[in-house]
Amino acid sequence: MPAEKVPEPVKTNGVTNERGKIITEVEDDEDNLSPDDLSELLAEGTKKSHDRAENCQFVKDFLRGRIQRELFKRGTVALYFVYTAMEEEIERNRDHPQFAPIYFPTELHRREALARDLEYFYGEDWENQVTCSPGTQPYVDRIHEVGREDPVLLVAHSYTRYMGDLSGGQILKKVAQRALKLPSSGEGLHFYQFEGIHSTKAFKQLYRSRMNELEMDQETKERIIAESNLAFKFNMGVFTELEEAGKSIKEEVLDAGFPGHGHGDMDGDINKFPYYSAKMVASGNTNFACQLAMMLLRHPVGQMVLASWAAAVAGLAAWYLM
Repeated sequence: MPAEKVPEPVKTNGVTNERGKIITEVEDDEDNLSPDDLSELLAEGTKKSHDRAENCQFVKDFLRGRIQRELFKRGTVALYFVYTAMEEEIERNRDHPQFAPIYFPTELHRREALARDLEYFYGEDWENQVTCSPGTQPYVDRIHEVGREDPVLLVAHSYTRYMGDLSGGQILKKVAQRALKLPSSGEGLHFYQFEGIHSTKAFKQLYRSRMNELEMDQETKERIIAESNLAFKFNMGVFTELEEAGKSIKEEVLDAGFPGHGHGDMDGDINKFPYYSAKMVASGNTNFACQLAMMLLRHPVGQMVLASWAAAVAGLAAWYLM
């Protein structure tokens, strides 16, 4: 009798979902993408929204490290209410056939991390001190409406928020940590720490692959694109509210971010703007690289972080070009 054929072991990336199923590893699938894939349609269909969002004054100030502590706290409060609403609706619809494949609560959910950040900033009774702001409430209401009446549109909100957090979160974390002089141990910045994800690049590939495999017609895809643009609009409403609040807050801020370059040189993708410096260095812009180094050397702690920052920029450049 012929020897029984032993099946090859399943190749994984170490990620499991809450139901204990192993998530198979996705190889670099950039060459296998089709213009009709949802991830590609979303990238193309939200370009203008990306551009408008990255040019909000609040976002540009954040990138430069000009962050008021009070505004950062309020922004964290806004995120808490947004993610609470989104994750409540995700849980409600986790078995929906057009959402279940991208249900990754262990890897992505942010509510508990934001609660820890709010406890750091406001103390143990933080829940009695925070409320959903007028600029955030429409965003929250829309997420609940979608979850109750049209769950497939949760794909738009999940993709817009989580993929953006994974793409730029680590750089924003470092900018905020320096500007606000937050502890190196991570207090106040748990939102940016995805402890359940070992490889951000591999996970994003996996997420996009799962999303592209969702069974839906072209009309549904177009509705998801429209909802993603609406999500950007809601985010900009929160940014505008924070910007207006900042005008009445008298607080010294530390310019600890990137040099004051205009953001018109970026490619219009808010998910990539934190990598602007890496992109400039990778493209051969030596003047920018020198200016970045001089900025760090002039910073009080610049000499201590220059070596690690250079390594980070090199790593990000390699990521951007892959």
